[in-house]
Amino acid sequence: MLKHTLLSHEGILILEPSETLEATDFEAVVQDIDPYLAEHDSLAGVMIFVKAFPGWLNLEAAIGHLQLVANYHANIQRLAIVSDNGLLTALPTFAAHLVHPHVKHFSESEYEDALGWLKAAKECEVSKTPA
Repeated sequence: MLKHTLLSHEGILILEPSETLEATDFEAVVQDIDPYLAEHDSLAGVMIFVKAFPGWLNLEAAIGHLQLVANYHANIQRLAIVSDNGLLTALPTFAAHLVHPHVKHFSESEYEDALGWLKAAKECEVSKTPA
């Protein structure tokens, strides 16, 4: 199960995987972000808040996940990984070589700091817009 929340005003997508991920989880995310991206150049950021990666139900779910990343990473300015899980704390090192957004790790206690870092990407985007 993948809970997702789109903070439209801030241009931030929060993803919270909690149970085995299914293909329909990623389809639901696409249904929310496609309309947003039709009106905006990019998402200021995506936050993945997770205790431990729950895995995929099947190959279809894994492919759906990879397609989501492949199709949208270029439309994301920043990616915050919020987790205390050892494997996930190392994820930004690997992800930085594979995806477009700037990737940064935050501990679970730094949730608000991560959100602030993502909001700052939106503020930078706004300040570049001509008056």
